[in-house]
Amino acid sequence: MTRKSMRPLAAALLILLTLGSAVAAGPHQPRARNLGVPFPGDPGPLNAITDVAGVEVGEVTLISGSGKLKVGSGPVRTGVTAILPRGKDAPLNPVFAGWSTLNGNGEMTGTTWVEDSGWLWGPVMVTNTHSVGVVRDAVIAWAKRRYRIDIGDRWSLPVVAETSDDWLNDMDGFHVRPEHAFAALEGAAGGPVPEGNVGGGTGMVCYQFKGGTGTASRRVHDPAGNFVLGVLVQANFGSRYQLTVAGVPVGREIMDHPAYEDIASRQSSGDAGSLIAVIATDAPLLPHQLKRLARRAALGMARTGAMGSDASGDIFIAFSTANGDSGSPDGLPSIRMLPNERLTPLFEATAEATEEAIINALVAARTMTGANDRRAIALPHDRLVELLRKYNRLSPGTPAP
Repeated sequence: MTRKSMRPLAAALLILLTLGSAVAAGPHQPRARNLGVPFPGDPGPLNAITDVAGVEVGEVTLISGSGKLKVGSGPVRTGVTAILPRGKDAPLNPVFAGWSTLNGNGEMTGTTWVEDSGWLWGPVMVTNTHSVGVVRDAVIAWAKRRYRIDIGDRWSLPVVAETSDDWLNDMDGFHVRPEHAFAALEGAAGGPVPEGNVGGGTGMVCYQFKGGTGTASRRVHDPAGNFVLGVLVQANFGSRYQLTVAGVPVGREIMDHPAYEDIASRQSSGDAGSLIAVIATDAPLLPHQLKRLARRAALGMARTGAMGSDASGDIFIAFSTANGDSGSPDGLPSIRMLPNERLTPLFEATAEATEEAIINALVAARTMTGANDRRAIALPHDRLVELLRKYNRLSPGTPAP
């Protein structure tokens, strides 16, 4: 592809990114709290991972074609999401990080070095299963072009995670290209984060409803000051009967039109996909503490009803923006940390924000028809509100429909 031929594509992608931000911020895109779901905890002003200062998120959404699946042609229902811990302007300032997994039938590249070094250099990317390689390579190329340097050292080990969108998307067609990863990275910004059928979450299914991208945050009060913790998820897991919202058995109450009904074995086994969770905080935590934090995302997942099936890739990464590799005159940088005995409120915040991010993904998602005319219906808002009222779980003050 020539530079000239890429210009229309870049312009279209820019329009798509701009429209995504407008939708996220607009009045016609309710979130779970707007519907009266009573979540615990104290959210930040945006109730998003970008409440953590410096964190930027970019998303590119790819939707085209309809009807019968033709590998290489479509239908296309996919995308890529970029999470930059310190934004685009701090390439040489890594963050402490730790990662964990509940069930390992999935991929998150670069985590071997995160585990050993305790550092995360550059972005966390999330896409579909068969696009991990191209996105990983694109991050390296993007960093070289943008910064004219090698990120971290003379090599790079980007972190790229995945969940499978093969039920709605031509995943074997490799429709995510390097330019899409570039656009997600360049378009990353603070502020409201688009949710639902966007970015890497475009073609995902959650609890056999339409799933996708979701986010939430919590403020955490500590003697040293107030901290913020945010979570972004790509939700693509769970069987319908499992879905629980604020303790209400929503999935058992709304059993009609489940996705995967054309694949009986997948429906009956409960093997219905994966969850990626990216956890950011400005609390001063060390890598081993962040690994402990990452484990708590599984508790938030469980609060929505899932158990982590054999075929599920439930992988979580947490990072802290509080300490940087800024060095010092004597080569011994000063590091701040919270004592272990003060981590419990952050553990609670992780579970709570992960739970809410998953439900936000479900609430924001819209019904989608994809490959072979398969259809994943959106979680119906009116029926969710009715069930919350029926079980006396609707938030006080929620207006009647």
